[in-house]
Amino acid sequence: MRQKRIGFRFTIAGAVVAATTWALPTLAALQPGATAPDFTAPTSLAGKPFSFSLKSALMNGSVVVYFYPSAFTGGCNVQAHAFAVNKEKFSAVGASIIGVSLDSIERLNEFSADPAYCGGKIPVASDSDGRIAKSYDLKVTGMQRGLKDSRGAEIDHGFAERTTFIVGKDGRIFAAVGGMGSEENVDQTLLAVKRLTWRN
Repeated sequence: MRQKRIGFRFTIAGAVVAATTWALPTLAALQPGATAPDFTAPTSLAGKPFSFSLKSALMNGSVVVYFYPSAFTGGCNVQAHAFAVNKEKFSAVGASIIGVSLDSIERLNEFSADPAYCGGKIPVASDSDGRIAKSYDLKVTGMQRGLKDSRGAEIDHGFAERTTFIVGKDGRIFAAVGGMGSEENVDQTLLAVKRLTWRN
């Protein structure tokens, strides 16, 4: 999906942190301090499907839950690759990563295995009806006919807005990151996870 570089929103514990750009209000997304809605979803890692549970993942540390519009589209390709190449940095501060989109599990099997994107490092979950995204108060739009992905295949699903949540082991949202480009989203998310680690 085409990216909009119009600043960013990055809220931690109710405060707005803006370093080199201006801050936007956190729109409808759940705010820091709110309990992160638990979910299970069909998920793919390295092309192999399994069932992901947020509750189970939180037993091992904080979880980065990043919502993105669609696999195999410009900004989402960049974001997935950026999370994949930085996976060890997130792991080093005790955080795991899960991507969530309205893609089918079949599309995600391909996306998760492709070395140009998730590279077998980042699991991606299928929220085909948008229920998970809506539970996080994100805007979900319907399918738009005629849209094609970066491979030339028609996109057959709706879209959730690009927003990343950092969920602490206590199950509460520590930060919400959105309103910025894909790579910057990953950079700011890593900073937020480090802040969470320092706080603890």
